[in-house]
Amino acid sequence: MTTLTVTAKRQITLRKDLLKHLGVHPGEKVTVDKLPDGRIEVKAARPTGKISDAFNFLKKEGGPSLSIEEMSRIKARGSAGKR
Repeated sequence: MTTLTVTAKRQITLRKDLLKHLGVHPGEKVTVDKLPDGRIEVKAARPTGKISDAFNFLKKEGGPSLSIEEMSRIKARGSAGKR
């Protein structure tokens, strides 16, 4: 069992070993369910979308999907701080 401390802002920090156990990395989300007996259940929030949703994101409005070359150019501009 792990004991966590509640801060003055009423927050807790999950320790690295707990996050590793959940399979959660920085920037990812967890869900918390309140159980009737005063306990809570913490789970890693997993995306529920379909892989095809990601591909639809790459489509140009009214046109074909971006080519690999176009994606590479966009990535290069973003990496160089150009938008």
